[in-house]
Amino acid sequence: MDWARDLSSWPHAQASRRIDHPPHRWHLQEMGKGDTLLLIHGAGASTHSWRGLMPGLADRWHVVALDLPGQGFTQAGTRSRCSLPLMSDDIAALAEGQGWHPRAVIGHSAGGAIALELARRFDPRPRVIGINAALGNFEGVAGWLFPMLAKLLALNPFSANLFTLGGASLARTRRLIESTGTTLGDEGLQLYARLIGDRSHVDATLQMMSQWRIDPLIDMLPGIDAPTLFITGDRDQAVPPATSERAAARMPDARVVHLPALGHLAHEENPQAVADEIARFLG
Repeated sequence: MDWARDLSSWPHAQASRRIDHPPHRWHLQEMGKGDTLLLIHGAGASTHSWRGLMPGLADRWHVVALDLPGQGFTQAGTRSRCSLPLMSDDIAALAEGQGWHPRAVIGHSAGGAIALELARRFDPRPRVIGINAALGNFEGVAGWLFPMLAKLLALNPFSANLFTLGGASLARTRRLIESTGTTLGDEGLQLYARLIGDRSHVDATLQMMSQWRIDPLIDMLPGIDAPTLFITGDRDQAVPPATSERAAARMPDARVVHLPALGHLAHEENPQAVADEIARFLG
């Protein structure tokens, strides 16, 4: 995404700023005062996914949402640091440089995995909130086909060009979003269409997918003692609610809240319902 061209029409652009903290040039949005809540979006999204949730949280807390390396408006300094542990290292270093000591780290989908990995790097430990957290492996044929496809696409310098061929199609975006069990209005669909049509954003997402390894984090779940809340949309077709149930069962201090009418992008479909669960959990 181009800062000069696109930012002015992006949600909460007035809350945006850039931070040069090696190896990346970060884009983040910041609002509110009080204890810090750090928000991590899922693969292929950006700060826009928190557009409905942030203002309500900012009434009580200092809320920081960032774009992952190469995605949204964050400029990646290297393509080689898009794995789960390395992205967590870089976000933790950014937080230390900015003096953030999060009360909680909140992540959606793959961002939920990053939130758990990231929490281990802070002292004192923050609470963790995972919204439809991607804490499982693909099953069946997708278990080997999808990771292999992602690697091949990420290694091919023309893959992002092929993926974005035809530009930002609203119909194509609607099909993709609805396949996850989510219903979004036109504003949300148009924002995702802009991202899907952006080659640098797609390339960074493919790099993240190709470097993704979830098994080490899953193996560590019994030792992650940060108080954790998993919020699941029961209509989620991308990350089944059972994924959060299995993860919580292996952790010493985790529980699951179900939102029956929502899908994978639950925090965009009904920000107030998700904000209420977050407020209850944080007291």
